[in-house]
Amino acid sequence: MTIEFRQAALEDAELLINIYNASFYDDYLRYGSCPGYGKTKEMMEESIIKYPKYIILCDNEPVGCISCKKLEKGVYEIGCLCVIPEYQGKGIGTQANQFVNTLYDDLVKLTLVTPLDKKENVKFYTEKCGFHIESIERDGNVELARFVK
Repeated sequence: MTIEFRQAALEDAELLINIYNASFYDDYLRYGSCPGYGKTKEMMEESIIKYPKYIILCDNEPVGCISCKKLEKGVYEIGCLCVIPEYQGKGIGTQANQFVNTLYDDLVKLTLVTPLDKKENVKFYTEKCGFHIESIERDGNVELARFVK
């Protein structure tokens, strides 16, 4: 299994919509809404510009995405890390996290937000990626954990 990363371009908007929808469908069902699910092409194009994205390729097949943006000097935020369900649990997300760590020469702090009740995400980010929970936030009816590394 070969994992590679390719920077997404605006032409990848529909591909990314398909990846996001497959990855976040369960969250959409669970919470009744999900910021990663159901984006229009225009919304995804805007997101590609705002949060530079890298398509995750497994044996040349697009299976996920990781996006990150600079918040301030040395501080970056992962906006999205998703892997389509049939490829989850194979170490792809861990490799994507390691990839982000190599992208920025000035990286001092990396943050992200994910639902606190998604125990598999909390375990993944704390045990596999070295993050810790810095604070708890709320978005509507969803309690979110802000992770920091």
